[in-house]
Amino acid sequence: MTDAWLFPDWPAPRQVRAAVSTRMGPGVSAAPFERFNLGLRSGDIADVVAANRGALQQALALPAAPRWLHQVHGTMVAELGPLPSADEPQADAAVSHLPGTVLSILTADCLPVFFCTDDGREIGVAHAGWRGLAAGVLEATIEQMQTPASRLLAWLGPCIGAASYEVGEEVRNAFVNHDAEAAGCFEPTRAKHWRCDLATLAKRRLSAVGVKHIYGGGFDTFTDPRFYSYRREGARSGRFASLIWLE
Repeated sequence: MTDAWLFPDWPAPRQVRAAVSTRMGPGVSAAPFERFNLGLRSGDIADVVAANRGALQQALALPAAPRWLHQVHGTMVAELGPLPSADEPQADAAVSHLPGTVLSILTADCLPVFFCTDDGREIGVAHAGWRGLAAGVLEATIEQMQTPASRLLAWLGPCIGAASYEVGEEVRNAFVNHDAEAAGCFEPTRAKHWRCDLATLAKRRLSAVGVKHIYGGGFDTFTDPRFYSYRREGARSGRFASLIWLE
C-alpha cells in the first residue's frame, strides 16, 4: 500500500491485475474533494473529474479507459468489453472475459468486491452497499460469470467498518429476514439501532453460494483519511475507484 494506491493481497493468477485508488492520488480536485475524486455525481467539476480519470489511466498504465457504471444500489450486472463508450451502463456490477477491459466501480463507504477465476479467464467487480448486498448483487455477479462459484476468488476492498456503521431496524431486518444467523453481524447500540459489519455480511453471502476463497476486509473508510467516506463527509464526499482487468 502506498498513499495513492491499494493493491489487493490475494493469490490471483498473474494476468489478473487490480488496484484501488485513494484520495491521495495524482489528482487536481479542490476542497472539499481534494484531491483525487473520480466520481461525477458528487458535485465536483466535471472537467476536473475527467482530468483525474485521465491521470488514473496514465498512473496505472491501464490498457484502456475504465468502463464506468451508473450505479444505483441495485443488482444489475453489465458484461463489458474494452471499447470505450460515452454511455455508462446502469448497473452495480460488471464482468468480462476480454483482456484489456478495465472494470471499475466507485465507492465511499460501500463495499467493493473483486472476483476472478482460478485460471484467470474471467473477472468481475461489484458495488455492495447494504441495499445491493441485501438484494443479491454479489450472487447476481457470480451468476453472470461462466465459472462455478467454487473456482472463484473474491477480495473485499475498503468499506465502512463495523465500529463506525450504525444502522436502523430496516437494514438489520433486510439481512436477518433472509438469513437468521446474520444477526451475529449486528451489535446493538441503542433502541432499534445496531452497528453493522458489512464485510462479514458479504462473506456470509459469498460462502452461502459456494465461494470458498475469500480475501481482504479489515478496512474502515470512515476512520481512514486515505479514503472518501460519505458518512464522514456528507453529500459532497468524493469517490474512489476499484479497478480490475486482464492483461
